[in-house]
Amino acid sequence: MVSENLVDVMARIAKAARKVGRDPGEVNLIAVTKSVEAKKLKEALSGGARIFGENYVQEADEKIKKVRDGSIKWHFIGHLQKNKVKVAVELFDVIETVDTIELATEINKRAKEPLEVFIEVNIAKEKTKAGVYPDAVIKLAKGISALPMLRLTGLMSIPPSLPDAEASRPYFITLRRLAERVNKEQIPGVFIRNLSMGMSGDYEVAVEEGATFVRVGTAIFGQRPHK
Repeated sequence: MVSENLVDVMARIAKAARKVGRDPGEVNLIAVTKSVEAKKLKEALSGGARIFGENYVQEADEKIKKVRDGSIKWHFIGHLQKNKVKVAVELFDVIETVDTIELATEINKRAKEPLEVFIEVNIAKEKTKAGVYPDAVIKLAKGISALPMLRLTGLMSIPPSLPDAEASRPYFITLRRLAERVNKEQIPGVFIRNLSMGMSGDYEVAVEEGATFVRVGTAIFGQRPHK
């Protein structure tokens, strides 16, 4: 089932990209494995998935030890607590959820080699969600640019829960335009070339609006068990 779902998602990504004249190769699929057992992760790996997203450091640590495959790129996509940073920088290739200069500073302090990071943007200014508000992104980007171990290359966002995929489009457009604004600032060492946006319910719309990473879990692995 996982392999078939993966093929379907990849085909939909390619179709959405071509629809707007994009090269499907510009779009990377992050298979989100939160609460997904290692066996299913290995099925996705066999089916061609190479980038996996985890929300919890401890769960990821256990899973990465079980899978042990050098071809995998691991993205951290959950809320990162400062006391988990030391382990996170050893496990992950990209941390997508930097939303304060304090967190960025801690990552910079703990990283043993340069680490790619994205800024998490609270695109709809929802009080229940993490992420920096859009009007504070440039200030945070400037702060990160002064940290020698961090490579800021992307913005990440989760739109509000909406009834249909099309309703997410304005938020994806806003994130894309925000990336353009950051790049116009010409901040030393910063160039936003990645947009991580779109999940199982709306990833095709995200691709149409410029996503370079889409984070898909349920559409590949099925509904997660409730803990």
